[in-house]
Amino acid sequence: METKTWTKIKDDIYGSKGTERRDNLDRDFESFKIGLQLRQAREKKEMTQEQLAAIVDKKRTYISRIENNGSNLTLKTLFDIVEKGLGGKVNISIEI
Repeated sequence: METKTWTKIKDDIYGSKGTERRDNLDRDFESFKIGLQLRQAREKKEMTQEQLAAIVDKKRTYISRIENNGSNLTLKTLFDIVEKGLGGKVNISIEI
């Protein structure tokens, strides 16, 4: 049996990079990673979702949704959560 890399599996199931289905998968994964990073940062600060939500004037359920999938997150909210809520700094990179 041939061992496949994760990239090969994604190519086989979702298509190669540049196809709509694959690009959607990659975008969704990046959103998921942002949510995970936010949750880890919040836990490192020993804050509850409720405490963070109060600081950034959002509902706890909104913080939970962001941490679980990161989707529908505006840049303003991302900056508010990271800088105002967690005392951190946002770094964004763009690849072309």
